[in-house]
Amino acid sequence: MPPFEIRPASVSDIPRLTALDHSCQSDYVWQLEVRREVGQVVAGFREVRLPRSIEVKYPRDPSVLSEEWTRRDVALTALDEGNPIGYIFVKAEYASAVAWVTDLAVSPLQRRKGAASALLTAAQTWAAERSIRRLILETQSKNQAYIRLAQKFGYEFCGYNDQYYQTQDVALFFGRTIK
Repeated sequence: MPPFEIRPASVSDIPRLTALDHSCQSDYVWQLEVRREVGQVVAGFREVRLPRSIEVKYPRDPSVLSEEWTRRDVALTALDEGNPIGYIFVKAEYASAVAWVTDLAVSPLQRRKGAASALLTAAQTWAAERSIRRLILETQSKNQAYIRLAQKFGYEFCGYNDQYYQTQDVALFFGRTIK
């Protein structure tokens, strides 16, 4: 696994990061099942293998990155030989000591080489240094790679929001206590 330099994103990184292919391939989806019964609503998820791989479009418009990164508490970029190849955005809610990873993307040519892990590790370090006690990741129910990354880092499913994204996709939330 090559070492990646992780540093705060700069305005000069944004054009390259915006141009990244933000889509991914997936063979699975977390399928939502909601049952309404008298006095209760029961929601459950099950991982379902799809009949064929699908392309999962990024749920946000990457062209608004230049506006979004200034609204986050931290925007980190991963560099490979000085070239920006990925980023992570984190928004903190200091009153509740919780931070949300709202975006994480890596260039397709650099995926499965450790860049996303390096970015997530750096975000966790950033959160711990600020006494953030819980980090929450959000992702689409079809983003198998990100769900696996969350699970690899010890994040546990902690909620969902139906039709969360403009694409009307379900958002899954995975949380972990930061020590």
